Amino acid sequence: MEINGKVTTGLGKAAHFLSQDFYTREFKKNLGFIPFPGTLNIVVSEEYLDEINEIKDNCQNIIKPDEGFGAVKYISAKLNGNVDGAIVFPAKTTHDENYLEFISEKKLRDELNLKDDDVVSLEF
Repeated sequence: MEINGKVTTGLGKAAHFLSQDFYTREFKKNLGFIPFPGTLNIVVSEEYLDEINEIKDNCQNIIKPDEGFGAVKYISAKLNGNVDGAIVFPAKTTHDENYLEFISEKKLRDELNLKDDDVVSLEF
C-alpha cells in the first residue's frame, strides 16, 4: 500500500518513549536500527482509515513494554520510496486515527529538509 500525507508537528512526547532501552533494543532486534528519539508525524486522508485500521488491528509486531509504558505495534515502511523505517502504532496515544508516526534511524526533518505541510509518501 502506498499513501501520501502531510508532515505535521507532533507533541514532542515520542523522544522520551523512543529513548527507553526496551523500545530501542526491540526495534534494533526486529527492524535492524535504533530509531532517532522522535517520530516524523504525518497526517493522511481519512479515505485511508479503513485500510490503516485493518493493518493496525491485524499487526502481529508488538513491543510489550516495561511497567508504566504502553505497547507499540509497528510495521516496516518506506518514506518517499527510499528511507527505510517503520510506522508505529502506540497503544497509548492522543492522536487522531489519520495521524501516523514514522520512525527511522535519522532525524528526517533535518535529513530531508522537511517542513510542516510538505507532502511525503509512505509504502507499507
